[in-house]
Amino acid sequence: MRIALLQLNPTVGALDANAARIEAAVRAVGDRADLCVTPEMALTGYPPRDLLLFPGFVAQCREVADRLAAALASGPDVLLGMPVPSGVEAGRPLLNAAVRLRAGRAGEAFAKTLLPTYDVFDEDRYFEPGQTVGAFAAGERRVAVSICEDVWNDPEVWTSRRYGGDPVASLRDLSTSVMVNLSASPYAQGKLAQRERLLAHLARKYGVWALYANQVGANDDLVFDGRSLAFAPDGTCVARAAAFAEDTLIVDTAAGVQVAAPWDEPVEAEVFGALVLGVRDYARKCGFRDALLGLSGGIDSALTAVVAVEALGREHVTGVLMPSPYSSPGSVADAEALAATLGIRTHTLPIASVMSAYDAVLAGPFAGRASDVTEENLQARIRGALLMALSNKTGALLLTTGNKSELATGYCTLYGDMNGALAVIADVYKTLVYRISRWINRAGVVIPEATITKAPSAELRPNQTDQDSLPPYDLLDAILERHVEQCLDGPALEAEGFDPAVVRQVLRLVRISEFKRKQAAPVLKVTPRAFGTGWRMPIARA
Repeated sequence: MRIALLQLNPTVGALDANAARIEAAVRAVGDRADLCVTPEMALTGYPPRDLLLFPGFVAQCREVADRLAAALASGPDVLLGMPVPSGVEAGRPLLNAAVRLRAGRAGEAFAKTLLPTYDVFDEDRYFEPGQTVGAFAAGERRVAVSICEDVWNDPEVWTSRRYGGDPVASLRDLSTSVMVNLSASPYAQGKLAQRERLLAHLARKYGVWALYANQVGANDDLVFDGRSLAFAPDGTCVARAAAFAEDTLIVDTAAGVQVAAPWDEPVEAEVFGALVLGVRDYARKCGFRDALLGLSGGIDSALTAVVAVEALGREHVTGVLMPSPYSSPGSVADAEALAATLGIRTHTLPIASVMSAYDAVLAGPFAGRASDVTEENLQARIRGALLMALSNKTGALLLTTGNKSELATGYCTLYGDMNGALAVIADVYKTLVYRISRWINRAGVVIPEATITKAPSAELRPNQTDQDSLPPYDLLDAILERHVEQCLDGPALEAEGFDPAVVRQVLRLVRISEFKRKQAAPVLKVTPRAFGTGWRMPIARA
């Protein structure tokens, strides 16, 4: 049997455009496959979120699916990911389903059984769970149909399981030699290895071909890496689709088993690819062609600029230099050198006169009070206002440049450097920012060496460095990763050997900065737990 895994990049809510993309992919496959499999919810794009609460949207899904089935009547069968009514009187109104398009009509539906409601997922809000993994006859074969989370609860793979049942266990009773999985699995560091280990195990355990069709592209804060997979019944990975790009993987279960090469890209390359796709799709799907960002001469804005140029092209990126009396000549020179290397246009807007105007206006209310962080924040807010003005005037997408270490500890200014529509590297710890920057320079200098080697500084007062306010970044990031992603509290961190005073300092900063994060731009997710939809901490708490 020949099965085509259609690794597609849908736009959420763009039903007609998504259907056209699916139709084009199926027609490109032609007679080279007996069955085409889309990713999960490919018709709506994943995640459709509260679009699913509108009955008219769900009805339109069915209308578009019917038209798609008619258009593909003479081609191979298609398993189409889409929502369908659940038909229950008590419960959620929809099923997350795979609908079989065959002979010109949309026919039987196979429902997702395990509904993730954690991290960035909220499927229990919309969907009623299916009962078990189903199957259908395709010629002389029977094909079992699972959807994303359904395969992620095997008791032999996970020591701690989120669900009581394992729907894939029904494969023992389905007399099938092929299982397909329609997936929309967001990218995170280390995720591919998890998928491959899981699918290899399931293929061996049940003696089936385990075929995995994953979504690619970015929708809001989520980046989907694709890398659809095919595993033979002995657990051998026989094929892997492209990363961060649309692709079609055709698998012939009657052919001999060929071993796919192991994935060997470094994590720096993976994260860079995810960020580039995230910026490109956010801009494209929101209707932007151009982007702008502040260039400070520091490493965070440098990395963000490189990502933006790779995503949109140098002619569509503008860097804005906004030196203050505290900006060092070296930082200005580094920003100019980066812009010249990247070939982007720049504006230089000195802010000293604006700072003086603020000082004059506030002289009365501030009389008798010493200068402090207030004046530092005013500088950041002046820059934020200038960037927003340029964004408004030109229609360019404003990118924020803060990293995860800063956003975690509140080392950023609300209505200042946090201004913008997309937080590009806000899920990238500072230590990884350095590693990616060095990876970018692996074949030649793109980011100036001084930008990488100098002590990081906001340059909001004389001789300021980040380490005046924060622990060293290697120590800070080690604590943050354990606290944010592994949910280790103070005692647990101290038990791992971290200094109690530093732990108390870091956790206090994380706690008191929650109000800032609630107002931050969407954060491109590249770790197992990013700030944004997957982080739901109260602001007012002990």
